[in-house]
Amino acid sequence: MARPLKLLCTILALFASGCATYTTPGAGVTLESLANTDADIAELLKLEPAARFPARMTVARVQASGYSSRSNSCYGSGRYCVVTARDIEPEATFERLSNMPQLAGLALMNRMLLPGKLTSAKDLRQAAATLKTDLLLVYSLETEFNIENTDVGPLAMISLGFLPTKNARVTATASAAVFDVRTGFVYGVAEASALEEQRGTFWSSSEAVDSARKQAESAAFQKLAGEIEKLWREILRTHSGRDMTSIDAGA
Repeated sequence: MARPLKLLCTILALFASGCATYTTPGAGVTLESLANTDADIAELLKLEPAARFPARMTVARVQASGYSSRSNSCYGSGRYCVVTARDIEPEATFERLSNMPQLAGLALMNRMLLPGKLTSAKDLRQAAATLKTDLLLVYSLETEFNIENTDVGPLAMISLGFLPTKNARVTATASAAVFDVRTGFVYGVAEASALEEQRGTFWSSSEAVDSARKQAESAAFQKLAGEIEKLWREILRTHSGRDMTSIDAGA
């Protein structure tokens, strides 16, 4: 009876450990998802920048429709949704962006300004216009989980009890685009990634996995800020009509 009892205990232990699970967050959003699908290519090519500098900017985080994570959720339905609470974005990073040269002010998107159904970037631009801003900075996070070289996609369930001997990593990619609020002209895009790699033994609970996720996403967002600063310099170089010497001096 000893062997069957031992086998039963082993099965029960495996079953119990398999009950510990973590659901990966929803997906990010591509620039294509924000595009006006009714616009023809010729019409898109006619778009021109209209912002004057110093300019004011609205910032919005967007994710795939139905997005949720253990620390956040999304507002709106349709082609995308908007995350209005900040969980992985350090306040200091927004302050850093607000200090970019020729930026007169930085406003954060509020759900009170948004329609319930979101179909294109125009919905965000209209909200940004309500805030009297000239530019719209949209960013999104795409987070991938990989266990022993096997990718785990968005909204998938990870059984934590079977991870102890495996390599586990989280890769977060933060992407951004800058739009002209008045015309929809795209000034440029930026992207940055960060990796959090650990042994599966650290993923003993859903809290531990989510901590790795948040660390990777926060690092990616902070790296993205540096890429946005580079993009901003190119925007000023091309569209502000200012001498680069004054821009370098922060004027």
